[in-house]
Amino acid sequence: MKRREFITLMGGAAALAAGARPVHAQQGERMRRIGMLTGAASSNSEVQARYAAFLQALQQLGWTEGRNLKVDRRFGAGNVDDTRKYAAELVALAPDVILSSGASSTGPLQLATRTVPIVFSIVPDPVGAGFVNSLARPGGNITGFMQAEYNLSGKWLELLKEVAPGVTRAAVLRDATITAGIGQFAVIQSVAPSLGLDVIPLNIRDADEIKRNIATFAAVGNGGLILTSSPLAVIHRELIVALAARHKLPAVYSNGSAVVRGGLISYGANFVELYRRAAGYVDRILRGAKPADLPVQAPTKYELVINLKTAKALGLAVPPTLLARADKVIE
Repeated sequence: MKRREFITLMGGAAALAAGARPVHAQQGERMRRIGMLTGAASSNSEVQARYAAFLQALQQLGWTEGRNLKVDRRFGAGNVDDTRKYAAELVALAPDVILSSGASSTGPLQLATRTVPIVFSIVPDPVGAGFVNSLARPGGNITGFMQAEYNLSGKWLELLKEVAPGVTRAAVLRDATITAGIGQFAVIQSVAPSLGLDVIPLNIRDADEIKRNIATFAAVGNGGLILTSSPLAVIHRELIVALAARHKLPAVYSNGSAVVRGGLISYGANFVELYRRAAGYVDRILRGAKPADLPVQAPTKYELVINLKTAKALGLAVPPTLLARADKVIE
């Protein structure tokens, strides 16, 4: 064996022993780069499920991480400043496209770039937030899959009154630092008089604040909770479900994952499915499509999920008409 061949062989063996991958892309196949930004935490199981669905859908479309795709992930973990910093970091990496989770991530990305393609998922009202010119013609470097218009938020208050007719007060847990937190509360507030309910906004910046606010609210009686959609809602979901149970408060959530974990009732889009659909737009952009030409898409279905075990613990009899409309009932 020639000396050059021997050195090459030994170098390859050393790389394999170190756990390196000698080949990342097939010959002639260019490695593409995408960023993924969320305001939630990396350890959150719901976030992991969404990203897993997204990457699985991409793989079915021919994009595999480590072979022809490099993925850069950033997690804001509820910190607004960190989310802004990570948005700038991802843009500086010059990716082919960035997947953005919610308005809290899309906003900082929009400030960081007007050229890098961005595909968002679970943004409540992208037109109202100023991310796109219109749903049919986004017009810029951003498009994606919306959670719902803010008007859906009024449905949560209606469900609270339907499942717990004795409720006269509703605490609306929201992140007041993002557009979605303000918009969702405004709609809920506008619906409240027709239902005979008083609504009170409660911020959810940290766990201690949530515990104090809910305890103070529950002490008055005849109350219920609404947890609006935000990264902080994902981060503090288990705590809020536990506090609702402790204080005997009927609560409505924007996503069924909270009901699976013991929440009473939820109404909203299937977020995991929206991430699967977002993979299709990322694929099209990687193959040359422009975000401006890809219309923003709404959920194809909203899911009503009810936990009968929780209802029983709260002393509530769920109306048969409500049960008949449920997509999923947990017993």
